[in-house]
Amino acid sequence: MRNCLLSLLLFSVSFVKAQPSAVGKTSMDHKLVKKLEEAMAGFKGEAGIYVRNLKTNRIAEVHADSIFPTASMVKVPILCGIFDKINRGEVAFNQELVYRDSLKYDNGIVGSFRDSTKIALPKVVHLMISQSDNTGSLWLQAMAGGGATINQWLDSNGFGNIRVNSRTPGRKENQAKYGWGQTTPREMAELVAMIRNGKAINPAVSERMYRYLGMQFWDGESISQVPPNIKIAAKSGAVNQAKSEVLVIHAPHGDYVFCVATKNQQDQAWEKDNEGYVLIRKLSAIIWNHFEPKSDWKPLPESEKFWF
Repeated sequence: MRNCLLSLLLFSVSFVKAQPSAVGKTSMDHKLVKKLEEAMAGFKGEAGIYVRNLKTNRIAEVHADSIFPTASMVKVPILCGIFDKINRGEVAFNQELVYRDSLKYDNGIVGSFRDSTKIALPKVVHLMISQSDNTGSLWLQAMAGGGATINQWLDSNGFGNIRVNSRTPGRKENQAKYGWGQTTPREMAELVAMIRNGKAINPAVSERMYRYLGMQFWDGESISQVPPNIKIAAKSGAVNQAKSEVLVIHAPHGDYVFCVATKNQQDQAWEKDNEGYVLIRKLSAIIWNHFEPKSDWKPLPESEKFWF
């Protein structure tokens, strides 16, 4: 009997430890759910979204627990992985790195360096998050201990669905299905909320990571539907059949976080009017106006030509 009680206690402790940052008691915002469902109706593919108002803890969700490709949103868990190594003293934040041609993945900024080019680690992190540089991201993934180490960190913090697949032992089938990484909208949103709340690794590390997430070059989708004077932390992702984005919006009436993701899209064109991009903009505008109903701000008609 004592052994059974001890086993139950140990299970309970490990279960509590495995939970992500405390979300607390939430309630469903049915009006927002209805708006989101109507906007997503007829989408030629699959889409999911999770929204949480961080002030009221009201949530809205549609397929929030379905698995979607992360595309470049995978760089958020990589960010956590490299900063966990830095926090442990296994990697020096201000160290100077030396680029080698063997690291090249594509012709992004880092992949265009000449062999033996020197660059500080903080700049590679910046390029990974702000520019979504792929070569730099894979470099940092390796420095973080690889996908398996990052996945272990995610699991220990209660994120059982976010996973790095690429260059990760035992995850070939997942990579074939989802690509570089996979997630649910709920978990990716709550991972970014954990960073925003200072709960990822420690407050100082969370603050540094959050500052990186606030420096986005790619701002033509969700960010374009929010006034430019509003602080936003975000990371987007895109591959042929999937588009995604996760954001924290520091709105006047309270911060909110949301993640939207698509997969199996019929429209695979790399154009501004791609159905996935259009859906993401539409959902972002709906959420902004739902939480800020008195806001009369709208994107200028001429703004579209500047969207990336």
